[in-house]
Amino acid sequence: MKFKSNALKNIFLLLFISLFFSNCDKNSDDSSPVPSDKFTLFRLEDLPEIKLTVPLKDWNTLLTNYDLNSQNDKKVVASFLFELNGRNVKLDSIGIRLRGNTSRRRPEGNFGETHNTLAPDWHHCHFGLDFAKYREKQRFSDLEKLNLKWFKDDSNYAREIYSYDLFKRYGIWTAPKASYCKLTITVEGDTKPAYYGVYAMIESIDEDYIANRNANWGSTIGFLWKAGWSGSFNADFVQTSSMGVEDVKLDPAKSKYYAYDLKTRDTELTTAKAELTQFISDLNNKTGDNFKQWIATKIDVPLFLKTYAVNVMVGMWDDYWVNGNNFYFYFAGNGKAYFIPYDYDNTLGTSAIVANSGTQNPLQWGKMNTRPLITKILEIPEYQTLYKTYLKELINPNSDLFDATKSMQRISMWKGLIQAHISNDTGEDMSIEDKPASWGNAPFYRLQSGNNQGGTDGNANYFSTKAKTIVW
Repeated sequence: MKFKSNALKNIFLLLFISLFFSNCDKNSDDSSPVPSDKFTLFRLEDLPEIKLTVPLKDWNTLLTNYDLNSQNDKKVVASFLFELNGRNVKLDSIGIRLRGNTSRRRPEGNFGETHNTLAPDWHHCHFGLDFAKYREKQRFSDLEKLNLKWFKDDSNYAREIYSYDLFKRYGIWTAPKASYCKLTITVEGDTKPAYYGVYAMIESIDEDYIANRNANWGSTIGFLWKAGWSGSFNADFVQTSSMGVEDVKLDPAKSKYYAYDLKTRDTELTTAKAELTQFISDLNNKTGDNFKQWIATKIDVPLFLKTYAVNVMVGMWDDYWVNGNNFYFYFAGNGKAYFIPYDYDNTLGTSAIVANSGTQNPLQWGKMNTRPLITKILEIPEYQTLYKTYLKELINPNSDLFDATKSMQRISMWKGLIQAHISNDTGEDMSIEDKPASWGNAPFYRLQSGNNQGGTDGNANYFSTKAKTIVW
């Protein structure tokens, strides 16, 4: 095209630039101009729907990668649509991956199979969403990541939601936020989307989680550790042999796992390890008044004990005190370290390892000689008194916390919210039933019925049974 003047040429150039940029990086649905940051997430009065659309080749990559190494954290691209109360937000390029440890599953078919367009065999599994994977600054409601968790082994569809809600009600601001959502997945080319049913929508523990709590622990990003089991090592705050940055490859033989897995500032591993090692050394070696003075400067002891009071009341047995597992530990910019509760699906009567999670003594919840972070603190008389005070506050019938009647009312309300949406295309977990996981050691516990006898006389209500253990 030839231009007769520079003016016309410049006008054409401006129009071209305007049209080009108006069609680039368009992340919200034009039909609904509500920006994503206007949604208030994690409200238990809401049941939003998340719709993921995945290209066929990427869905098959997700399946193939699972077969190569089920623990891989490789992500594939998807589009994301969030719908709530007639409003929606669409993001056209996010990353999705499979999540979970022993609970991780293949989302479709059997080993070696690719997507079956005509007769897909969908499976419930956990998903992680990464809004910034393919667009660096992309966020959804100020979040870079979001976890979607299937209600594995919880036919009540309530245990994890209840636990995180109780943390929130009791002012434990370190706990991640959680609520319900519906999940639908479409593999491009299919004539029918797959409705995966009701999921837990859970805040990811990452740098955005840290930043959203800067008012509590300072704006400097410190060292965040994910703690659990790796081989024969666990996060007991005794051993220091298994610290590093997890590196999960498609070849399992080349993957690296650690009991303490560094999640922030991973290029500063040497400094992070030195800080954690010194903390563990001081924790184990300081005694008497020296330990009492030191621990008060290193962690927020009242917050930690409130967290543990909730842990014990909900029957979290796969935790630090019992199993050296399932928590995060954060060295914040204010000089203190924080225990971050995590993973509460196997609670409220679904139990193992401890003999009976409803009747176990709250002062002897787990191992007494190899869990110094909790046991040494409880050896200090005023801290043990504080812990007992928190336990009593939780069961106070005048507080809307762990009281049996009020707890049952909340669960009933949530059941009313999700009941009509449970049936799904996986054919799994198709109804709400008041019972614990079948593999647990206390099949008699119920959340909305039962007595307070802990299984000695028929079905027992977990809340009223647990309250009986608070005897001081």
